[in-house]
Amino acid sequence: MKGSKRIISTLALGLFGSGLANASETLTIVSWGGAFAHSQQEAYYKPFSEKTGVEIRMVDFSGGLAEIKTQVETGNVVWDLVSLDRPDIVRGCEEGLLERFDPALLNPGSDGTPAQDDFIMGAIHDCAVSSIVVSNVLAYNTTQFPDGNAPKYLTDLFDIEKYPGRRALQRQPQGNLEWALLADGVDSEHVYPLLETKEGRERAYSKLESIKDHVIWWSAGAQPPQLLADGEVIMTSAFNGRIQAAQRQEGQPFEIIWDHQIGYMNGWAIPKGSPKLERALEFKVFAAETEQLAKQAEYIAYGPTRKSSAALLPANILRDMPTAPENFQNAFLFDDAWWSDYADELTEEFTTWLAKS
Repeated sequence: MKGSKRIISTLALGLFGSGLANASETLTIVSWGGAFAHSQQEAYYKPFSEKTGVEIRMVDFSGGLAEIKTQVETGNVVWDLVSLDRPDIVRGCEEGLLERFDPALLNPGSDGTPAQDDFIMGAIHDCAVSSIVVSNVLAYNTTQFPDGNAPKYLTDLFDIEKYPGRRALQRQPQGNLEWALLADGVDSEHVYPLLETKEGRERAYSKLESIKDHVIWWSAGAQPPQLLADGEVIMTSAFNGRIQAAQRQEGQPFEIIWDHQIGYMNGWAIPKGSPKLERALEFKVFAAETEQLAKQAEYIAYGPTRKSSAALLPANILRDMPTAPENFQNAFLFDDAWWSDYADELTEEFTTWLAKS
């Protein structure tokens, strides 16, 4: 495999840990901006520059593979590393847009655990190493449940009798179909095989139909916290980081229901043909260290993908992490390869279902 040969060559040259770079050496790293990019800057960019002397040039983008594809196909690769969601990692690797990665380069965890055992399942991919888990969760405003009878489980989302009132869900099939089947008693390992059948989809839509008249559909991540703050819904799906930012920064009395959280991963990929492959690989290995992953969690409430990172986090930070042991017990992770095959078909079905009165 060509990618593996290039990695072996890198090791033979002894560039990893080779000391300070030339003053003019830079890496162009592309990410999502905002608080997320700030967390990466503090956890990865600054310490890597201090260690190596390499200057990090930060570029913001809005996701996807289009710009990477253009650079690769024209032979003008100007991005050295990109923070990609796992569906794009899977697709980009399949399309030959990303450099392949040898997981043998990863160091053991800080407790000595081999990397392949220390990372959660799916975090190490042929073309990337995922750093964080971002989760879709349910959340509620505690002021709406002064008697303490607040929702605790995924099934409470569908219990109109016990929890009357409006709830909010994201306007897409991903997550909603899985939750519908999980709440209907389907074991996690059977969710995707069942969704490949007509009967399974009908079962999922039947479950969603039971609350459809009570749902507000949201499309932007900022909407769920606002809906809770305004008292428009009694519970909502949301990105865990949005809820926790509202808790920390605004003092909002929100609580997260971690039961059957649905997580997806984001990690570092290198565009195929990067002229700075060796340094990019060095950064990739550095950013996958136990200590660096724990450092990012101090700045944003997304869970580090190494199990050993949990031991380095203060209790008040760990409790907010999707990957904290008590929160991750029955977590469900998106099957990105599956969705790459079925997304168009199910999005059309979901849109048609929504339009029905």
